[in-house]
Amino acid sequence: MIEVDLIGDTLPDGLGGVGKLFRHSIDSSEDITSIYKYDNLADSCCKGIKNPRKQDNYVDNSKKSCTFAAKLFYNVMEIKNQFAKKLMDIKAIKLQPNEPFTWASGWKSPIYTDNRKTLSFPRLRSFVKLELCHAIQENFPEAEAVAGVATGAIAQGALVAEELGLPYSYVRPKPKDHGMGNQVEGEIEKGAKVVVVEDLISTGGSSLKAVQALREYGVEVIGMVASFTYGFPVAEKAFEEAGVKLITLSNYEAVIEEAAKTGYIKEEDKAVLAEWRKSPETWKQ
Repeated sequence: MIEVDLIGDTLPDGLGGVGKLFRHSIDSSEDITSIYKYDNLADSCCKGIKNPRKQDNYVDNSKKSCTFAAKLFYNVMEIKNQFAKKLMDIKAIKLQPNEPFTWASGWKSPIYTDNRKTLSFPRLRSFVKLELCHAIQENFPEAEAVAGVATGAIAQGALVAEELGLPYSYVRPKPKDHGMGNQVEGEIEKGAKVVVVEDLISTGGSSLKAVQALREYGVEVIGMVASFTYGFPVAEKAFEEAGVKLITLSNYEAVIEEAAKTGYIKEEDKAVLAEWRKSPETWKQ
């Protein structure tokens, strides 16, 4: 049994052309030969499903006539691992356990992440957009508006809001020192239920400052979706204390797992990478 989430332009209106995502089960005794088919992409990623039981035309094996985007979850590779691999493929994530990077905070780190690079790759950009939309619809279906965190999530947040047909704003790190002095740019109805879009979660400090700014603005933050998290205990604790539910597309564990599979890192590097995650502020200081 395979769970399929369907997105289509023939589905009910009201969500910016995506339509509702809803889950449907199909049986297949054969291997899955692809993961995605996006309508409106000339070079489709989907090669179809071998011998599925037809379910009221929800799944169409024809590359030319299918109007649905079907996301197939199966136990070979989960979304977290798929996305981790894609990020490494475009070098948005780099691992150097023996030649660590230095972050702006002064921390030494064996990993460097720049999720903004996904915006330069149309197919991956759509992947991230649709996965964030799915995360919102599945976890925060009551969302009435979207807010992006500056600067890394401004563009992706706008893409998500457009796809969902929801109002959009973004949150600056601090209020402007000129003009209207805004920290929240755009307009959201007071009391609206807002989901925040972020690109990267490290300690959670800047992300939760954005949440606080939105609450002071007068809206209800119902949760946050992000592309990637390092999974630091300090961040998990901070989100819990702030009462913010966090959903991410991928994480540090998935990156390490995929990096080891592909030979990007050696087996002995895994211990070094795990040690860094336990105490990043003191690692190699």
